[in-house]
Amino acid sequence: MSHTSGGSFELPPLALYIHIPWCVKKCPYCDFNSHTAGPTLPEQEYVDALLADLDADLAQVHGRPLTSIFFGGGTPSLFSAKALGRLLQGVEQRVAFAPDIEITLEANPGTFEQAKFRDYRSLGINRLSIGVQSFQAPKLIALGRIHDGDEAVHAADMARAAGFDNFNLDLMHGLPDQSIEDALGDLRIAIAQQPTHLSWYQLTVEPNTVFWNQPPVMPEDDILWDIQEAGQALLAAEGYAQYEVSAYTQAGKAARHNLNYWTFGDFLGIGAGAHAKLSSPDGRISRSWKTRLPKDYLDSSKRFNAGERVLSAEELPFEFLMNVLRLTDGVASELFTQRTGLPLSQLAAARLEAQQRGLLNSDPARLSATREGQLFLNDLLQHFLP
Repeated sequence: MSHTSGGSFELPPLALYIHIPWCVKKCPYCDFNSHTAGPTLPEQEYVDALLADLDADLAQVHGRPLTSIFFGGGTPSLFSAKALGRLLQGVEQRVAFAPDIEITLEANPGTFEQAKFRDYRSLGINRLSIGVQSFQAPKLIALGRIHDGDEAVHAADMARAAGFDNFNLDLMHGLPDQSIEDALGDLRIAIAQQPTHLSWYQLTVEPNTVFWNQPPVMPEDDILWDIQEAGQALLAAEGYAQYEVSAYTQAGKAARHNLNYWTFGDFLGIGAGAHAKLSSPDGRISRSWKTRLPKDYLDSSKRFNAGERVLSAEELPFEFLMNVLRLTDGVASELFTQRTGLPLSQLAAARLEAQQRGLLNSDPARLSATREGQLFLNDLLQHFLP
């Protein structure tokens, strides 16, 4: 089934997501596919499996180079530099790297991992994303984090010393019993570390987590609202531009891997539970996902692929907009046809409705949410449901 209309469909840029599913311990708010690590990690076996998984997907690459790689988890920095080096070498033998490829590794601030930062940098990993969440001891304990505030501050220094001139700090707000002063205090300490990028997002209680079954006392809605407003003003004043729902960046340092997701680019996903979105030259676009449990993923008698579905032409507008409308400035309208192969006229009626409700900007050359549309993104997206 092809959606192409007169050759307007273009294969988008290609990224690679690598999932490393182990953590020292599972955090009570975490609903990611992560598992508590045993005394030894099956590094060798897992790298072998990742490369075999990639081999199975190579037919879908269509000669495109990788523009970015993201090691997510779990805690990828639990893996040795030797294991990650072998993996990166294996990936590059199979898929070309774009000359300016961005390679990001998620890391925890603990001293155990900081010692490896220099080794990671020497492998060609050129961006770190450090999971700080808070600098305040009571908040870190409530979140089940195993580092302290000093280690978090030190991690930024260590990243710079290891040669990382591009790193993100991950920070949460709306934490149990958090006041506006607490939240802004955390942000000020984060900004003082001069990261090139900040992910600052509200803690949400998700199903299948400890917090879901034993909910902590969360701040009132009006406090959450005030934290959001005051934090955004502080970040803007300090030179961090908001370019996505929860992403703030210094000039020119937006996360290219994430921008690829949000502009409906393609990505391979390897590793336990990893997801992929891939386009074919004939215009078909599919989503797929890998076997979730590490023990099944490492079992050579089982398939890596756990499921796949081709997106229908009816689903594509919603799928596309669900991503691009997260961007503060949205995207050029023509990207819709480039990425989906569908005519822009397919959006016309829903677009008009959303504009009349004040949720979508009326510039015909851009698809972007108004300030209100950004705050009520789900309401805006309802207009484009199939």
